[in-house]
Amino acid sequence: MGECRYSCKSAVETLAWINDIIHFLAPYSSLINAHVVNFFKDRLWENVDAEWIECLRREPVQNLLLIPSGAVQDEWPTSLKEFILKLRSMVFCQDQADMNMALPGLQMTSLNGVIAQGMNVKKKHEVEILSAVISTVANSVRADAIADVGAGQGYLAQVLGFQYQYPVIAIDACSHHGRVTDARAERIKKYYTSQMIKSGSGIRSFNVPRTITCNVLSIDSLKTLVEISLTGDDLEQSRLKAENQEDLGKLHWHNYANKKSSIVLAGLHACGDLSVTMLKTFLECKDVKAVVSLGCCYNLLSEERIEDGESQCGFPMSHAVRSTSFSLGKSARDLACQSAERWRSLDMHAGIHNFELHTFRAAFQMVLSKYYPDIVMSTPSIGRKGKALRRRHQRRSAESQLHLKGSTCHTTQKFPPNAPLVSETDWTLGSISAIQNLPSEIRCTERAECEGIKSDSKFLHFESFCQSGLSHLGIKHSHDINLEGIWKEAEPFADLVGPYWSLRAALGPLLETLILLDRLLFLQEQGSALEACLLPIFDPNISPRNVAVIAKKIDKDLRSS
Repeated sequence: MGECRYSCKSAVETLAWINDIIHFLAPYSSLINAHVVNFFKDRLWENVDAEWIECLRREPVQNLLLIPSGAVQDEWPTSLKEFILKLRSMVFCQDQADMNMALPGLQMTSLNGVIAQGMNVKKKHEVEILSAVISTVANSVRADAIADVGAGQGYLAQVLGFQYQYPVIAIDACSHHGRVTDARAERIKKYYTSQMIKSGSGIRSFNVPRTITCNVLSIDSLKTLVEISLTGDDLEQSRLKAENQEDLGKLHWHNYANKKSSIVLAGLHACGDLSVTMLKTFLECKDVKAVVSLGCCYNLLSEERIEDGESQCGFPMSHAVRSTSFSLGKSARDLACQSAERWRSLDMHAGIHNFELHTFRAAFQMVLSKYYPDIVMSTPSIGRKGKALRRRHQRRSAESQLHLKGSTCHTTQKFPPNAPLVSETDWTLGSISAIQNLPSEIRCTERAECEGIKSDSKFLHFESFCQSGLSHLGIKHSHDINLEGIWKEAEPFADLVGPYWSLRAALGPLLETLILLDRLLFLQEQGSALEACLLPIFDPNISPRNVAVIAKKIDKDLRSS
């Protein structure tokens, strides 16, 4: 596999890296901007080198799943190998950093069962590490308080408050999350109180997170929130709600005017533009001394062509990238959400199901285009409603494999909890019914390897898929629709879906790298007034969005002390 030869320690190096990525991506715009639902309708495979496609259509599924990670086979065409290796050499390395070396003085504390209640393995991994990172950064800038932006149910905020003893405000747009955060905090507070009583150490005050329900839509709104004083009686939980911009002024405590604050902005997977707003607020708000941000949902980033002047959009952030007039587009932002680690962790069965579902969805698009063109023009999106069912299906599939241990088919890997069985972004119609109608386990015979859905039954599954998909759209199935004819038209090219999707998915980590580097460059362009870096802090197999943007304002007094 190709190793990254690039550096982003300075603005000059970061910009050189970005320019190389932009130059590399240019010839592959048709692959990046394609909608895989139109795979058969638009014959998308014809836009890819024919030699590559013919080579990859003969490859085992396991080899296709490794392409996004940069794995190549010796017998592949030279041009294909060069494409994958060159691409991978420009991807920011997301292997988890040596945290003690990256952040000297970092002290990680294991979460006890009470404070970790409700967290799954992924969330516990993230909160345990990120809270230690934030605490280290906060100590280095002598922060008085931490603002957890997009706090969700308050897991991170409560660890920072109870375990690391920082005053914390937990900001989230959902009032339900605020209520859950308050209820959890009360349970945790009772636990720590009882522990102190038992130990005879006496009752001390706790830094119970203050929850604020507010939809952060601008830098000004977030600035107002982080400028709130966190002084006062820590035993008293303060829960505030701001429905609109006018309400924000009411959130100030009376004693704020006499206090100089030093705040760290923190965000664990702050969605879309919220991560961008955090970085800009860090620059514009004098009280914010540092920021630790992990973004996600690049597909929700705002983007527009920049003519001149400043922009409030999510991409690009840096002046240098804006000056190139480069834009990603919706498909590229969607693709940036793909994770090489998740693809690599899939076993053969999950890979086969993934490609089969993409095949059914693309063939279903032919049905819509031929019989319901008005529906296609309106591009309805209902795919995310199937997220929970997809995960449930994955768990059932993993469990079913345990019952097959006595057969000749053995599995070495379990389904990861968030495996990309189907894409969140390209799958917009019929995803729920597709999962419901596919078998939850795959039988094996002594003479044959495990396979996906048998070819003689694929049409029946496609037919069921279409009926459910039409039902989701409120369309009554008509026998005038020639589903068999459409399936016969698509089936000869069905084995090209896997190669095509794998090549597209390989571009995802490079597009994410571009977005991350743009954010870093935005900070580096501010000069020597601050220091910034990208640091992969989580295990990417557990949490693929693992790169933190960490920045601190340089305080000459702190540096000399």
